[in-house]
Amino acid sequence: MKDASPGEQTSGVQDGHVKDTQTYLPDDPLIGNSRKVYFETYGCQMNTNDTEIAWSILQRKGYLRTSELSKADVILLVTCSIREKAEQTIWNRLQQLTSLKKRRSKVLGPLKIGVLGCMAERLKTELLEREKLLDVLAGPDAYRDLPRLLALAHGGQQASNVLLSLEETYADIMPVHHSPQGHSAFISIMRGCDNMCSYCIVPFTRGRERSRPVPSILEEVRLLSDQGVREVTLLGQNVNSYRDMSEQQFGGPEPTQLSRGFSTVYRGRKGGLRFVDLLDRVSQINPEMRVRFTSPHPKDFPDEVLHLIQERGNICKQIHLPAQSGSSRVLQAMRRGYTREAYLELVAHIRKIIPEVSLSSDFIAGFCGETEEDHQQSLSLLREVGYNVGFLFAYSMRKKTHAFHRLQDDVPAEVKRRRLEELITVFREEAARVNASLIGSTQLLLVEGESKRCAQDLCGRNDGNLKVVFPATQAFPVRPGDYVLVKITSASSQSLKGYVLGPASLSSPGKVPETYGEERVEVC
Repeated sequence: MKDASPGEQTSGVQDGHVKDTQTYLPDDPLIGNSRKVYFETYGCQMNTNDTEIAWSILQRKGYLRTSELSKADVILLVTCSIREKAEQTIWNRLQQLTSLKKRRSKVLGPLKIGVLGCMAERLKTELLEREKLLDVLAGPDAYRDLPRLLALAHGGQQASNVLLSLEETYADIMPVHHSPQGHSAFISIMRGCDNMCSYCIVPFTRGRERSRPVPSILEEVRLLSDQGVREVTLLGQNVNSYRDMSEQQFGGPEPTQLSRGFSTVYRGRKGGLRFVDLLDRVSQINPEMRVRFTSPHPKDFPDEVLHLIQERGNICKQIHLPAQSGSSRVLQAMRRGYTREAYLELVAHIRKIIPEVSLSSDFIAGFCGETEEDHQQSLSLLREVGYNVGFLFAYSMRKKTHAFHRLQDDVPAEVKRRRLEELITVFREEAARVNASLIGSTQLLLVEGESKRCAQDLCGRNDGNLKVVFPATQAFPVRPGDYVLVKITSASSQSLKGYVLGPASLSSPGKVPETYGEERVEVC
C-alpha cells in the first residue's frame, strides 16, 4: 500500500490494474458548476462519516446536495464490503441506477454514477469492467480527489482512484454533518486497522491504522457543541487503539497496555497521545454533551480507560465488546488474540469498575471449522454475559483475508442459518431478561423525536444506548435534544417504555424537579 500520487488518474484497465497518466485539472472553486449530488450510504457509521467528508469536499467545489434522486446530476454510493450480502445489495442497486441513467432525458444532461468506499477498493477492476455505465470509483482514502474524478467523468471518461494511504486521516476536512435531528454526530478519530483478524476485510479495504491529530478532533467537537449537538460518537475500526503519533513529545515511553490475557499480531506502540488522553479532553469540552465511542477491540481496555468512563458523568456507561465466538478454539482460528476465559475475566473486571455498565457485542455464526460444540459455547457465552444489544451474522468469506488463504469455509449454509437463528433466539431471551431488570428504575434520556410507531409518543436513548419510548407530557415542553428523566414501566429485548418525571441535565442526572409530579400516560 502506498500514498496516491497527486498526478495519477485511472481511466483504463491494463495488467489487472487501472491506470492513467492524466494530471490534475486547474483548481477551480466552481468546478462543480452547481451540479446536484445525491448520496446513498450503506454499512457502518464510518461510512456515514465518510459521506459527510465527501460532501464537505464537493461542497467547496461548487456542488449542491439534493435529497431527491430524480433531481440528481451525480449519484454516489458509499459502500460496504464486510459481507457478501452487503456487496450484493450494491450490485442490485447499480443495475437499477444504470437503467435510470439510460432513461434520463437529454435535456437534463448526462447522469454520472460513482461508487465510493470499501467496495470501490476491493472490486475496482470488476466494477469498471462489469458496470460499463459506472463513471467514478473512489476508495476510502481518495475522497480529496473526487472533484477531479467527477470533472473527468463529465468529460466522458471513466475515472478511478482507489490507492490506499499510510497517512490520510482527513484531519483538515471539517465534515458537513447531515443528521436528521442534528443533535447527535459521528466523529472519525482514526482510520484503518492493524488487527488482521482472519475473517476481516477491513485492513485490505481501509488500510493500516493511522490516528487523526488530537487538535483537529477537539476543534470539530467544539464546533458541534456550539451548534447545539448533545451527543458525539468517536469512530474508528479499532477506536480504542487510538494513538496520535504527531504528539510524540507527550506521554511516556511505555508501550500500549493491553487488557489482561490479550495479545496482538503487531508490536506495541510507544509515545504519543493515547485513547484515554483523547477521551479525557473530549469529555471536558462540554459537560452537557454525551460522549460515546465505537467500535473498540476488547484488548484495548486498560484500567485507566475504564476508570475514566466511570468517573466522567458525560461519558456513557456503555461498552461495545465484540466477542465473535464463545469458543477458544474458534477465537484462535479467528486470530482474535484472546481466549474465552480472558474475555470473561475482562467482562467481570469491567463490571467491577463500572457496576451499571451496559454491554453490547458481535457474534459470527458458522466460522471456518466451527463445530456444534463450538457453537454451543457461543450460546453459553451469550447467556453468561447478558448483553443489552447484539449484532449477529452468519460467516461470509472475503477474498484477501487470512481465512480465504488458509482456512476452509466448510460449514454448510443451512447450518450457518440455523446456528444464527439460535444465537438470535438466545440473545433476545437474555436481552429481555437484562432489560427487565431496569423496570422501576429512573433513566436519563436524550430525546430523539417522535416514535416511529405512534406520533403521540416520543423516544430517546438512555446511557446504555437502549431506545426508550414514552408518551408526550403536558407538564412541560419536551423537544428533540432535551435531556429528560423517565420512569421505566416495561421492557422487551429491544426497547424500554416509561413515563416522564421531568427535565434533567448530565451534571445532576438524578434530581427530579419538585414542580413535576408523576404523570402516567400509557404508551400507544
